[in-house]
Amino acid sequence: MFINSFAPILNESMGFKADDRIRRAIARDRKYMLTTTKEDFPLVVQKASGDYIHDISGNRFIDFSTFISVYNFGGNSRKEVREAIVKQIDLLMHNAFTDYYSEGPVNFAESLLKMLPNGFGKVFFSNSGTEANEAALKFARIFTKREYVLAFYGAFHGRTYGSLSMTASKTVQRAGVGPLGPVVHAPYAYCYRCPFKLEYPSCGMACVDYIKKYPLSKEIPANETAAIFMEPIQGEGGYVVPPKEFVKGMREIADDNGMLLVDDEVQAGYMRTGKFLALDNFGVKADIYTFAKSIGAGLPLGVTVTRSSLGDLKPGSHANTFGGNAAVVAGADALLGYVRRNMVRIESGVKERSRIAMKRLNEMKENYEIVGDVRGIGLMIGIEIVKDKKSKIPGVKERDAIIKRAFESGLVLLPAGECSIRIIPQLEIDKKVLEKGLDILEETIRKVSLTA
Repeated sequence: MFINSFAPILNESMGFKADDRIRRAIARDRKYMLTTTKEDFPLVVQKASGDYIHDISGNRFIDFSTFISVYNFGGNSRKEVREAIVKQIDLLMHNAFTDYYSEGPVNFAESLLKMLPNGFGKVFFSNSGTEANEAALKFARIFTKREYVLAFYGAFHGRTYGSLSMTASKTVQRAGVGPLGPVVHAPYAYCYRCPFKLEYPSCGMACVDYIKKYPLSKEIPANETAAIFMEPIQGEGGYVVPPKEFVKGMREIADDNGMLLVDDEVQAGYMRTGKFLALDNFGVKADIYTFAKSIGAGLPLGVTVTRSSLGDLKPGSHANTFGGNAAVVAGADALLGYVRRNMVRIESGVKERSRIAMKRLNEMKENYEIVGDVRGIGLMIGIEIVKDKKSKIPGVKERDAIIKRAFESGLVLLPAGECSIRIIPQLEIDKKVLEKGLDILEETIRKVSLTA
């Protein structure tokens, strides 16, 4: 989260026009709203359309944020999705699906299960990613009758109590609310900043061996550990892509010790990497999958899917009020239908756009000393900004300056980790718009490099 001080931007903008309406909107937000994670640039959103975000004063921005990876298929989703939602609203908005039967949520569940590996057949609907992970945590402990959970440093699974116990991204997220749940954290395979000061692949996957030798031998009994929770690509932690061997190592540890592997697909899933499941990029299957963000097509939806062989829950052991909401699943089902009909084209399109973006970004890495690392799969790409390549000292101020200047020039970006930038445009972004956004990004990197 950036420091909220908009004045320098409002006074020194290069193309962005900030008027009194924007200033008033920000002042009212600060007066009435509890502080969350608003960024340090004055984006007051009015609407979104495809590749662009529009603010209340008529400024238009290329969207490389997709409202935190919620609109994988364009700002404000697709026309057929909006039409499906309106049609359902005219019939019934809230159907109390956990208490009454309804066809719509079941239709969507059936369609979703066709996108998952064989053997998955139980679905639970909630309202967000943190709720989906809370459910997965609870289900894993019920199914295994075990207490502990293993998660990772850099992980972000949500901010409610159970998911926060697994989150270890920034201390501010956990400050003042402990003690938290029975979760132990281990280093993630962050090869650019290996905590063991080794290099891949000569490291021999020391991070996998560490888990076996330390937390599972000295802190929590393996036979009392219910699950390993992991993001296939860490999101909030910095868009960190682990080696395949690391992910396969987690599957092996789970199998060897009777644990479940829970895959948090909330940010990385739903075609973001070119595959419906980001975990598929690593040749591994989980026991429980969680989804949110793009799966709701712009409306709040969390989904937890369990392997059928794990069994079922006792009536009343878990429920909520709005999960499987009629309007939400109508939109989600319409978008999933679009994805299923166009899967091959979407996958090839993501790969093509990824090649364009990665080529440009790797050229920036070669040309600018402050671009330390470029990593990603599909259109889930991270750029790590440093003081210089040799020291790898995190370039926090430089990263923040790049994001601010890009905004002033008409490009919306989001931070990740300590000093990284997320590149997450909509998956079908016009290639000319993609190139234009990359042009803006490079120009801002060039200017920040000159003052670094």
